Amino acid sequence: MKVLSGIQPTGRFHWGNYFGAIRQYIDLQSNEQAFYFIADYHALTTVRKPDELKGYVKDAALDLLALGLDPAQASLFRQSDVPEIPELTWLLMTVTQMHLLEKCVSYKDKKERGIAADAGLFTYPVLMAADILLYDSDVVPVGVDQVQHIEVTRDIAQRFNRTYEVEALKLPTAKVVESSAKVPGLDGEKMSKSYDNTIELFDTPKRTKKRINSIKTDSTAVEDSKDPESCSVFDLYKLFATQDQQNELAAKYRAGGMGYGEAKKTLYEAAMDYFGEARQRREQLEKDPDTVEDILRQGARQARDVGRVVLDRVRSACGLTAAN
Repeated sequence: MKVLSGIQPTGRFHWGNYFGAIRQYIDLQSNEQAFYFIADYHALTTVRKPDELKGYVKDAALDLLALGLDPAQASLFRQSDVPEIPELTWLLMTVTQMHLLEKCVSYKDKKERGIAADAGLFTYPVLMAADILLYDSDVVPVGVDQVQHIEVTRDIAQRFNRTYEVEALKLPTAKVVESSAKVPGLDGEKMSKSYDNTIELFDTPKRTKKRINSIKTDSTAVEDSKDPESCSVFDLYKLFATQDQQNELAAKYRAGGMGYGEAKKTLYEAAMDYFGEARQRREQLEKDPDTVEDILRQGARQARDVGRVVLDRVRSACGLTAAN
């Protein structure tokens, strides 16, 4: 079974990215063949500063490798290192109907909010379809909000196959990644870069502690009993703690005599311990950029080897000669 997943380098990864998606995606890398790409083409719809984009791509590669993505099991590569992707995108666009793209959530959302939507955002789902279809992907792990993109990909592939009366493109299946983890941000809302309420995975200990200390809590006095289930600090602690550890802290909440500052200190210590080994791996990788670059280039070669076969199949269906 071939598994594919991509992640946009539009900022430093945070706890919400990891517990909501990255952890589950990495767990799938032991399948027959897995492709994980850093979606720098997609990021161009929002990141317009070249040095900033390069930094985000570098951080994404370091983070994914540090968090457990194993290049011996999965191909990790930059999207832009696979030229077959934009070529397949164009071939798919020739059969993609406008109304299919007009109803896509990302485009509709910006249009309804009065934000100018450029052609890149409008055709974004076709590029995503090319990302998926180029490798004959069987399974694409996605969150609930991304299922529509897989449905659009299947629609485009079916239309291409019908138009040219061939089975050139394999129809992928969405694997909905249901995270039971609630990942609230500093303000209690969903942790998201757009809300500026995140805690980065590999920020400095000092800044991590400062962000944790800024988590919004109520004004219950230190001596009074508190409800752990209505507290974002406790919700975040559950991501890192065993059940016994959760029970112990919950008892302290209910007994009174513990301030939120102590709970935040406990959360900080748990988080630093949880990501401790990954932080060390990241620091080692950061000192060895050549190795990281080799991993990305090798991943791109592996992706291209598979992608050329599919692209040649599609080109042949269209009446084009095979690519050199």
